[in-house]
Amino acid sequence: MADRDLRTEQELATIRGWLSETYGIEASLSPLPGEHDLNYRVSAADGQEFLLKLHAAGNADELDMQVAVLEHLVAQASGLPISRAFRDRSGAVTSKIELRGARTARLLSWLPGDIWAKAPLRSAASAESLGRLLAGLDRSLEDFSHAGAKRLHAWDIGRADLHRKHVELIDGADERAAIDAILDHFTSAVLPRLTTCPMQVIHNDANDYNVLLDEAGQVSGLLDFGDMVETWRVIEVAVASAYALIGSDDPVGTIAALAGAYHHVNRLSEAEVELVFDLVLTRYAVSTCMAAKQIRENPENTYLLVSQEDVWRELNRLRNENPKIAVARIRDACGFAPIPQAAAVVRWLEKNAHDFASIVRPSASKSKVKVFDFSASGPEAAQWASLDAAGAETRIAAEIGSEQAAFGIGRYGEDRGIYQGEAYETVAKGARRSVHLGVDIFAPAGELVSAPFAGKVAFIHDDAVAYGFGPTVLLEHEIDSGVHFWTLYGHLSRESVAKLSEGQSIAKGEAFAAFGTAEENGNWAAHLHFQIVTDHLGLGGRMHGVGVRDQWQVWREVSPDPSVVLGLSVPVSVIVPRDKAFLVRERHRRIGRSLSIAYSAAPLKIVGGEGAHLIDEEGTRWLDMVNNVCHVGHCHPRVVKAAQAQMQRLNTNSRYLHDTLVEYSRRLAAQFPDPLNVCFFVNSGSEANDLAIRLARAYTGNRDIITVDHAYHGHLSSLIDVSPYKFAGKGGEGQKAHVKVAEMPDLYRGRYRYGNADAGRKYAEDVRNQVAALAADGRHPALFFSEGILGTGGQLTLPEGYLSEAYAHVRAAGGLCLADEVQVGFGRVGSHMWAHELQGVVPDIVTMGKPIGNGHPMAAVVTTEAIAASFANGMEYFNTFGGNPVSAEIGLAVLDVIRDERLMHHCRVVGDRLMDGARALAEKHAIIGDVRGHGLFNGIELVRDRETLEPAARELDFVIAEMKHKHRILLSSEGPHHNVLKVKPPAPFSAEDCDYFLNALDETLGRLTPRQE
Repeated sequence: MADRDLRTEQELATIRGWLSETYGIEASLSPLPGEHDLNYRVSAADGQEFLLKLHAAGNADELDMQVAVLEHLVAQASGLPISRAFRDRSGAVTSKIELRGARTARLLSWLPGDIWAKAPLRSAASAESLGRLLAGLDRSLEDFSHAGAKRLHAWDIGRADLHRKHVELIDGADERAAIDAILDHFTSAVLPRLTTCPMQVIHNDANDYNVLLDEAGQVSGLLDFGDMVETWRVIEVAVASAYALIGSDDPVGTIAALAGAYHHVNRLSEAEVELVFDLVLTRYAVSTCMAAKQIRENPENTYLLVSQEDVWRELNRLRNENPKIAVARIRDACGFAPIPQAAAVVRWLEKNAHDFASIVRPSASKSKVKVFDFSASGPEAAQWASLDAAGAETRIAAEIGSEQAAFGIGRYGEDRGIYQGEAYETVAKGARRSVHLGVDIFAPAGELVSAPFAGKVAFIHDDAVAYGFGPTVLLEHEIDSGVHFWTLYGHLSRESVAKLSEGQSIAKGEAFAAFGTAEENGNWAAHLHFQIVTDHLGLGGRMHGVGVRDQWQVWREVSPDPSVVLGLSVPVSVIVPRDKAFLVRERHRRIGRSLSIAYSAAPLKIVGGEGAHLIDEEGTRWLDMVNNVCHVGHCHPRVVKAAQAQMQRLNTNSRYLHDTLVEYSRRLAAQFPDPLNVCFFVNSGSEANDLAIRLARAYTGNRDIITVDHAYHGHLSSLIDVSPYKFAGKGGEGQKAHVKVAEMPDLYRGRYRYGNADAGRKYAEDVRNQVAALAADGRHPALFFSEGILGTGGQLTLPEGYLSEAYAHVRAAGGLCLADEVQVGFGRVGSHMWAHELQGVVPDIVTMGKPIGNGHPMAAVVTTEAIAASFANGMEYFNTFGGNPVSAEIGLAVLDVIRDERLMHHCRVVGDRLMDGARALAEKHAIIGDVRGHGLFNGIELVRDRETLEPAARELDFVIAEMKHKHRILLSSEGPHHNVLKVKPPAPFSAEDCDYFLNALDETLGRLTPRQE
């Protein structure tokens, strides 16, 4: 055994004996790396694990700070994944030990996970989890102060200027020059801004050997508080980012992910966010200087060499990033505008657009133009790619001529495959610049180019390379607020550009340049590339003309849509498709969070639909079993054609006479028996139900409403009041005084169940009770709300006779009765057009929505002439969009499709097949407690025990997730216990779809454990 190994064994034996004596722990030990301290993994005989730190003699305040901070965090942030200190037999958190001199020992809890540097799974999500952890930590440390943190610490990059003297110790001239430039920039530009930022105690060393990750790549622990210091808070983000980005595909993306997650928990200022990128570079510079110094002092300490190769590699990657784009991406991740001045520029352009001059062909007003599709996914992408400059120019000219257009247009925002070569590569792996930042204007070489507004020549550059811009000019403009921006003109003729000089003034409408030939502008067909630039990124005349698709939210701020300048009569820009993660982020930022996302753990990006299927961005077809809105099928061609045709002719409000509105009202009213023959048209089921309340109050003179428990009738305030599903749930304000709630008639788990022939009358007794309760207070009902099948109640079919008895009680008290057909109408129940017909009743008011327009926002109320007349009390009821010609045509088309495709009968046949199949599955799977419904409005209730009816909500969650994941079937849950599988597909749902669903459900239920977790 070598002397060194022998010494290690002797030391381990010493520690084991000390642990036994001091803590009463018998354990094995494994040495761990450390810069100053001796660190060991302690594996106790009883299975517990610990971290043992043996601190070398040093500053007592610094060690006391490490002890104090853990005590502080135990009290302030017990949920953070950091080590907890154990007390020895004497009750102390520190103990003394002799090992290579006198040392202070601390025994800490062991944190599970792999160190970041060696973890098998690291991603942007890992960086986000680290950002959240550090943000929570720093929030908990805001009120922490300690003398040990008020030190001049070499690893505090806020004092990076102190390392200038160590630059000369760095090997390699390139390295020295790079580090010297970073430190010079820090001293002159970063530090003055940093001093305005918040200060506090921070961890300061979340490096890739101090951060632990679990199997999912999420942070599971943070180690080593030995480098804590009181400094500028933003340094925490920069230090962690410097190590998190090592080896990542997108270094700036990793910084942005970490900073954005930190900001979400612990808000950073704009000043802090703008310093993060420079401070990451500064951390690398300090690390390089420290390593050079320490290696000179102690060449045998290999720990000092850890990460230095990584540091230089990553430093070079960051040096190749455009710093302004890097800062913009980090700003964007934190929710700030990527380019602060961009919004002001766009507002100025939109405000003054009426006064702009034409860039080309000034004599042509609202020129007809030919718009080309050069996108990589376009129908003719391969043909365009096969053409050389001459061939492309010939084809472009021919197509412009054939349409008698003034010129051709290449669109802004197109993701093009024609940009090849290293010039379009970026530091981020797989991220090419391919999205067009300007508009191409195609006309013959020599076509004059005029300035749309006054400016001066800021930059002139000749990009004389293959596929380059050729001669390029940027004009600079100043708006009222003092903000500057630029317009870029590429592919110009050398002769015209040679006449310009930087600083030269250009008047609005002045022809200052001309289109170049293919030979002089990168071998492209003759055209002008016109681009707005809010920040030239330090590139000047070398400004990019294409951006990165996955960073589009940044690049569109750098170069906004130039359509506003051109003012053409056709769209010359496109929406850049984005991935699902970005769309979720933007929804959370720009759309109220109360709007949930379906399948939020793995959301779908839906771009198309057909029949009973939805289609995602990859072309995958998903069987849609929860969409009763597109009742006659997604994108039914007959409905689409009706909408398109009418929209081309006219769409206006219903105050004007129009044949279609009258015809639709006749056709819709004909679906009901007398006296239901008067229609009101609105835009949503909520509007319809709100209007119904007004009608009932006008007719009866009463105000009180009776509703069924757990019902939902709409999102307006008046309807939240009559929706126990909302007002009695999370965020609800409780039952209002004017609302009475009747017992939900549940034949499966209610008081009166299947087999009770009198259940309908008995449940209706509670409606009578509510009427009596009102009467006791001298009040009477205005309206009784009920669906024909209770949707949010759990797809509950009503017991026979329930509505007829309930209606009788309400009407006897002077109230009206409403059938809410928003969910279940238009033949879905199979045997009838309307669900209330299953009960053999005629309501006073019927409300419709969702399926009425097959996805188009429209709804209706049908009532009696007497009730409608009572509402005509002098206050006009006018709905701007209700009953407009387009909606009326769509409504007619839906009725026609239901009739001509025999969809009501189809719903009955396929619905019976589905329920028969589901009941057969119930014989096999005891978890199916009940199968109910009519037509294609069904519920399959899952229970853990058919006797106790314990709801199987977690099991249903599993079923829904697996049906989506494995079988591409979209389903949802319903009911007070969230244990009812809701089935309400588009009516074209076929027998084959039904069998596919049943087989998939059988397979999925077969994989359930008795209590699926």
